[in-house]
Amino acid sequence: MKLPMAPPAFGDLFDRFDIRKILRAKPGPEVKGRYEHWDQLRHLTPPEGLTSEEWWLGIKMARRGLRQEMPVKDKTGNPFAVVLSDSIQRKLFLIGRDAAGALRGQDATQSEVTREHYLVRSLMEEAMTSSQLEGAATTTQVAKDMLRSGREPRDYGERMIFNNYMAMRELKKWRQQPLTPEAIFEIHRTLADGTLDDEGCAGRFRLPSEDIVIEDETGRVLHVPPPARELQQRMRSLCDFANQSDDGEHFVHPVVRAILIHFQIGYDHPFVDGNGRTARTLFYWSLLRSGFWMAEYLSISTILKRAPAQYMRSYLYTETDDADTTYFVAHQLDVLLEAIDGVHRYIMRKQKEQAAAAALLKPGSPLALQINHRQRALLLNALKNPKKVFTIEMHRRSHGTSYQTARADLLSLSEGGFLHQFREGKAFVFASAPDLEKRLRV
Repeated sequence: MKLPMAPPAFGDLFDRFDIRKILRAKPGPEVKGRYEHWDQLRHLTPPEGLTSEEWWLGIKMARRGLRQEMPVKDKTGNPFAVVLSDSIQRKLFLIGRDAAGALRGQDATQSEVTREHYLVRSLMEEAMTSSQLEGAATTTQVAKDMLRSGREPRDYGERMIFNNYMAMRELKKWRQQPLTPEAIFEIHRTLADGTLDDEGCAGRFRLPSEDIVIEDETGRVLHVPPPARELQQRMRSLCDFANQSDDGEHFVHPVVRAILIHFQIGYDHPFVDGNGRTARTLFYWSLLRSGFWMAEYLSISTILKRAPAQYMRSYLYTETDDADTTYFVAHQLDVLLEAIDGVHRYIMRKQKEQAAAAALLKPGSPLALQINHRQRALLLNALKNPKKVFTIEMHRRSHGTSYQTARADLLSLSEGGFLHQFREGKAFVFASAPDLEKRLRV
């Protein structure tokens, strides 16, 4: 990866240029709604009458007026900061509306069922892609089969994915607790179990003898984390920041706080391995703790995996420009909005599919003419409750019919592929086919 060009020093520019001339041009903190770094800005056409450096100085002055310093610091002791520009505030509003509020125009009864399906799907997706970001080579289909079947992981990649899945499932329990270094160790142990060359490295900070650097695929050094001797204090400060009350004296938007927790773990690299997975898990923990319920259904790693260079570049922009984490925040807000939109689109699509399938069962429809009213009622029930299990006795009682008639109804639907038949103890039970909506349309 090409290292971004560091911006010219603010003090040098301030001494060299006519500030009144720059202020008359009224440059804002962004360029057409984008929070540009000098590495990109230097290639853009500046406003008339300004050089690129004068334009950058004006942008930096505008940013300083909106800059909010955080209680977490870089390795030189300077506080990280966020600039609450118009685009940042707009994205925070949209996330607050869509990730903490109600689903857009959804039927409450149906959406609960659909959301439960999406939860399992997203937990699997996040577990797989978060692990693949850090080197797991297991294919998506093999990983899904492992998680669905419940079989034990067979190799390093599968173990990473399995651990990630278990950690994501534990988030509801962890969000009830304040964040401590010990809690971070517990999360890391869950994620790292069976995936490290030295199992003794799980659930502890890296040692001074284990200081590491972040390199690209060519061996170029991209980032040198803080020394190991500082990690204990840095993690305590991060935990204090993570546990801040939203009604305290110095308000930090909960989404910004969650993103900065993610950022800080990646920046500090407190563990020998598994830092990215830990960072993303703590990001979800923080969102859930602040009431953003949809975080449980999101998979940001799926989106990060599509463009990992942008993810790394947002870190590098921060490190080269006065500890300004707005670059990372802006990137993560875009990722979050895309993930949230994916949840809404999935649920709306599934509900449309269910409605279309239910329409095929309307009295008088060709499909409804091929089955009796009892079978029709059962299929409608199965559409609304995909996980429900049906028995012959349940069906008999629901419709006041004989055992033989109820048995014939269920066996006929099983033979048609609408239900799956299996044993539970000594009795036969029936469940809807995973692709019931599709089968009803055939």
